[in-house]
Amino acid sequence: MTSEESLQFLEHLRRNDHLAKPDGASGQPIEQGAPLRPQSRLWELTDLSPGDFADEVARFAGLGRVTLQELMAAPALNEMFSQRFLREMTVFPFSDSDGSAVLAVADPTDKAAQRAAEIVLRQGVSLKVASVDDLNVVLNRRLGEDNAEPADSTGELLPREDDVESLRDLASGAPVVRAVNDLLEKAVELRASDIHIEPFQTGLVVRVRVDGLLRPVASPAGVLPQAVISRIKIVANLNIAERRLPQDGAARLRVGRTDIDIRVAIMPMQHGESAVIRILPKDRNLLVVEKLGFSSSDEMKLRRLLKLPHGMIVVTGPTGSGKTTTLATVLSILNEPGRKILTIEDPVEYDIPGVNQAQVKPAIGLTFAAALRSFVRQDPDVIMVGEIRDDETAHVAIHAALTGHLVLTTLHTESAAAAVPRLLDLGVEGYLLRSTLRAVVAQRLVRQLCERCKTPKALTEAEFAEDPRLTALGFRTGETLHMACGCERCGGTGYRGRLGVFEVLELSEEIRSLIGEKTDGHRIDEVAIRGGMTTMVGDGVAKCRAGLTSPAELLRVTTVR
Repeated sequence: MTSEESLQFLEHLRRNDHLAKPDGASGQPIEQGAPLRPQSRLWELTDLSPGDFADEVARFAGLGRVTLQELMAAPALNEMFSQRFLREMTVFPFSDSDGSAVLAVADPTDKAAQRAAEIVLRQGVSLKVASVDDLNVVLNRRLGEDNAEPADSTGELLPREDDVESLRDLASGAPVVRAVNDLLEKAVELRASDIHIEPFQTGLVVRVRVDGLLRPVASPAGVLPQAVISRIKIVANLNIAERRLPQDGAARLRVGRTDIDIRVAIMPMQHGESAVIRILPKDRNLLVVEKLGFSSSDEMKLRRLLKLPHGMIVVTGPTGSGKTTTLATVLSILNEPGRKILTIEDPVEYDIPGVNQAQVKPAIGLTFAAALRSFVRQDPDVIMVGEIRDDETAHVAIHAALTGHLVLTTLHTESAAAAVPRLLDLGVEGYLLRSTLRAVVAQRLVRQLCERCKTPKALTEAEFAEDPRLTALGFRTGETLHMACGCERCGGTGYRGRLGVFEVLELSEEIRSLIGEKTDGHRIDEVAIRGGMTTMVGDGVAKCRAGLTSPAELLRVTTVR
């Protein structure tokens, strides 16, 4: 549909539709829940953005165009109008630079609004065209300023019931729904794991985490920041009236052709509420060991450990290092009809058919430790604990391993060897740890070089002088490695996807003898390396030489020791 055909159709709708008019214009009261106005229905029939549609309307009608910035900066004349009239008619009166009265409208064919404004202001009123989104934003901001919410004793603004309902209606409107959907589609298209929506004085800042690094993207334009956050709350089944406390929620959505699960975390900040959306695609077929990045020797060692009837295997690393994915992959290996597997997680990220998975709910007393106590009465063969966070969970997990169960869990430590003193710090007795701990797997995630654009390059003396750590990694001048280049496929970063670098510490008799009240993690590390353990750095260097990643990426996530 061309722009001229669109405006002709708009005039046709205006002539044939009986729309609710403002008080005094037709003598009929404005009814709540009135049908969608013609320009909104017409806009839905086009593929134009709100701004482009307003540009076409202004050009066809021969009127001036006014932007959101101009509306916000202009002296408002809304005091003489009822909020109901301005919102229902979607118009905004203001003074032009020469002092004349101007009415910003989305639909210039609606002469009733102009006549009503002239009656109220008792002077002639000229028209300028604004987009529907810009008018909604300026009306909410200006009318909100004129009717400020009452403050409590702490100075916080308390949302009123009518404001909450107005915000709910705004968050359910087409512009806001479209803005949030577009943001989710963009994130899925970029293979992002998280969306960070952060409020600042100048507006919302949106960044997405792709392959472990944050990347800025365009913020939703023409919509209120509060409406965007409220829309996210509605999707995640959260309370939109609660603006002073953190909230956590989840939802299952279909974005484009992809089914995803999202986890939403809302946090009040200085200039509004911040939202972080974790994206968990349902079509991730990553639960195979070969895709994790284990070397052949470490994979053989891991598969041998998983054949043990009981004991504890710990996966360590910082937040976001892929521990949950590794544990889920291990569970998929163990998932056989002859084994009963129970997991307690916070939250459940991978839905694995055949595995009994539970999520902690501290509010009702379902903690890791409480779930573990019940698990041992469920006759399981394998128990997975999402994380050992306290001494109670550590003790129950150790005793579950003692009573004939294979226990898989995670810890936050720098290296595999550091897991031993960490468990001792949590109050686990040394003699119990010696008899139950079977192995510790430490890991990090590095970005994988883009297969299409990675480029071989010989290391120069200048690069070694600039970063002496290259020598510590064992590289030599003139050695040829692949480096990041950048192309359309990888978005110019030179990297696409991630893989793990690992170290698998299997407890030998010599290492067990070192476990005591004053266990030294560095001593365990030395003995393990001498016994043949490949460190994360060593594994990463091998992946650099295989052309899978780069030295810069390895140095970004690991520490040379």
